[in-house]
Amino acid sequence: MLLPAYQISEAADYAQVAPQTVAAWHRIEAELLKQREQRSALSYMQLIEVAVVAAFRKAGVSMPRIRKARSWAAHELKSEFPFAEYKFKENAKHLYLDAQQIDVGPNTVVQADAEGQLEWESVIGRLKEFEYEEHVALRWHVAGAGKPIIIDPRISFGAPAVRGIATWVLRGRHDAGESDSDIAEDFGLDKSEVREALKFEGLLGAGRRKSPRLN
Repeated sequence: MLLPAYQISEAADYAQVAPQTVAAWHRIEAELLKQREQRSALSYMQLIEVAVVAAFRKAGVSMPRIRKARSWAAHELKSEFPFAEYKFKENAKHLYLDAQQIDVGPNTVVQADAEGQLEWESVIGRLKEFEYEEHVALRWHVAGAGKPIIIDPRISFGAPAVRGIATWVLRGRHDAGESDSDIAEDFGLDKSEVREALKFEGLLGAGRRKSPRLN
């Protein structure tokens, strides 16, 4: 999961942010972005961190708070990729960490952007796009919670996929002139799943759209 696999532009596309935002988050000089675009790649864990940062920014959490929370978690939890390895939550523009992961007592959370201040868990909402196993975000519902498009490093080499079938494969069949029904039948998918995959790939008039730069 740590091997580079995602281009900067690809990660930005999935997270719906500008490539400059991804580059800035990973401390890549903006002026070198164009020259290094084809050579720079992110690991799966870095991709998930980009996704978590994007989700928090869209929820209104400021970048300074995000950086402060990550710095605190990385230090206290001895984690290289804390946003990918631990469950974070947001509420009222703050970032919180599930306390059960760090053994500080039940029904509480740690306010990570306030250097560990404890708060009650009952007031906290949870991000819905990520599924965790052993405290690691191993599934990202990249098109949004409730959608069938998932990025899982163990499936389709980490490409966005529907029930194990990469969305680019389904797009290729569509581009070759096959109908949604034929594609669904060949791959054992529902027609609605095929259509969601094609939408994700930018077809059917409802594909991925870039969001404004979140920094």
